[in-house]
Amino acid sequence: MPKKFILKILTAGEGGVGKTTLLHRYVEGKFSAETKMTIGVEFFLKETEVDGNAATLQLWDFGGQERFRFLLESYVLGAKGALLMFDLTRPITLDNLEQWIEIVRKGDPDLPVLFVGTKLDLVDEIMVDDDYAQSFKEAFNLFDYIKISSKSGNNVQEAFDKLTRKILERQVF
Repeated sequence: MPKKFILKILTAGEGGVGKTTLLHRYVEGKFSAETKMTIGVEFFLKETEVDGNAATLQLWDFGGQERFRFLLESYVLGAKGALLMFDLTRPITLDNLEQWIEIVRKGDPDLPVLFVGTKLDLVDEIMVDDDYAQSFKEAFNLFDYIKISSKSGNNVQEAFDKLTRKILERQVF
């Protein structure tokens, strides 16, 4: 019988970048424009299979507001990977990336982190170009960069598959 993995995955980034919306799209398969600000941490579960490996993803949705950050450090322990998200239409959401990296990598300095640009569907409003985003990927040792749209669903499955695959590569079989 194949081994089943339980993987704790964090979502991190400034308030309003689309963390909760992404998780609703991924877990429930639908777009919700009505998400409320996350207070502290919320939690989602998703069964998935990547490259023949079954996994249960424990998806931890971190509130992005500054006032909740002190709570987060205790929640990162045991994490196997993270999505570090920013809003392609709001360059200011890149300002605190270093702080987010410190939070998610508190328990594991080599934690695989996928860099995710959100709101790809707002084509005419995009203000962060790929080269600029790539410079953050390099600076913070993020293993890859992907642009997604929770509204259209574009690249949502790919983002989670990419992170899950990277995490499984690190697991001892």
